[in-house]
Amino acid sequence: MFSPTPLALDDLRFLKKLTSQGQREGQIISFSQKIALADPLGVLENIVQDYPLYFYWENPRRQETILSYGITASLTVDGANRFNKAQEFFDFCSRNIIKITNRIKAEPRIFCSFTFFDKCDSFASPFPAATLFLPQFQLIKRQQETILTTNFLLDSSLDINNFLGYTPPLNLHSKIRERQPKKRIFREAQFYPSYNFKNAVSSALKSIESQDFSKIVLAHALDVVSPDRFEVISCLENLRDRYPDCQIFALGNSQGYHFLGASPERLINIENQQLLTDALAGSAPRGKNTAEDVFLGSKLLGNEKERREHQAVSTFISQRLTQLGLKPQHSPLKLLKLSNIQHLWTPIYAQLPKDINPLEIVAQLHPTPAVAGVPIDVACEQIRHYETFDRCLYAAPLGWIDFQGSSEFIVGIRSALIKDNQARLYAGAGIVAGSDPDRELMEIQLKFQAMLRAVF
Repeated sequence: MFSPTPLALDDLRFLKKLTSQGQREGQIISFSQKIALADPLGVLENIVQDYPLYFYWENPRRQETILSYGITASLTVDGANRFNKAQEFFDFCSRNIIKITNRIKAEPRIFCSFTFFDKCDSFASPFPAATLFLPQFQLIKRQQETILTTNFLLDSSLDINNFLGYTPPLNLHSKIRERQPKKRIFREAQFYPSYNFKNAVSSALKSIESQDFSKIVLAHALDVVSPDRFEVISCLENLRDRYPDCQIFALGNSQGYHFLGASPERLINIENQQLLTDALAGSAPRGKNTAEDVFLGSKLLGNEKERREHQAVSTFISQRLTQLGLKPQHSPLKLLKLSNIQHLWTPIYAQLPKDINPLEIVAQLHPTPAVAGVPIDVACEQIRHYETFDRCLYAAPLGWIDFQGSSEFIVGIRSALIKDNQARLYAGAGIVAGSDPDRELMEIQLKFQAMLRAVF
């Protein structure tokens, strides 16, 4: 199968000592080793039926892919205190984990998903309000290096020799199967919009005129029924090829649901106590040629309505970070150009003290005005009024935390929920004074294209 990295002698002695001490039962051993180069997406294709709870995370530009599956420790929770409970779970794992890294750069991670609202309709949302898990297996591929981390609960029955020689029940050299084009499936698919989006925008504009709120982000859902089942691996292949500048993600649950997408929006990235987050709001299509693309980008940069919407997001993030005692710094406003759309984008930086944890920042920033509105509380209340479907994980925080303080979360936009032959595609648009219902519908349809091209 592969040649594992030899365990250092001092690590081996340490591990044997631990297993001889009964008082250490209940702790977690995390063992990392370099293995032969493997494609985590090919591995996912082979394990997805046996390990329905998984988390897939790929950044094509950085050439980094992570696949985690199986459960060593987990938490699911509902309610307004979900971030506090999530932090308690992380702290428990942190106290009890024993890392054997073989002197390689490897760190076990807790993988997290939070729904948009802190309380879910159990009949409508297939994912709990918060899910965190330390996986049995964590596969990380960085450029030409692959590291496998295996997490075990420690008990007196653990056989050292079996542990050191243990490999996951799969072929790490798995290659993705070739697939046939699906033009016929697309032609025969049925499409069902979730509600009359233009009417909702018109109604929201009246409330904005009455000064009930200044902005609301209305999401739309497009339900698709295909004659054949949707293939998760095929969708992820399409996303990694089409959207190399986005964070590709997928996660599954025990009921056969998969939530996946290609998000352009970073919520937080923390490395070496440096926080990076994005203000991302305001959008326009890409041009058919360079001249048209430059024209559309310049027009977006000069659009007063789009800049006002963007500024609301940037101001909100700065205020929330300041409330945590941070001193945020803004990069100049620029364009984030993706394959089919471009956005106004302001990266925001801050140095982190060691007493602020990643989940505290996630809780402080979610939801931003980019996915909810202004003021936040009123906008969220009105979202429930206008939208006729459950947002589930759409526009919500998804990501990971490690035990050295590093973390990465994105906002789950440009996404879809699929099960068997059914898919629900999500897209949203920010509504402010001056918005036009026809133009907002066009923006929604443009955003739907990202996932339509992925699932077919």
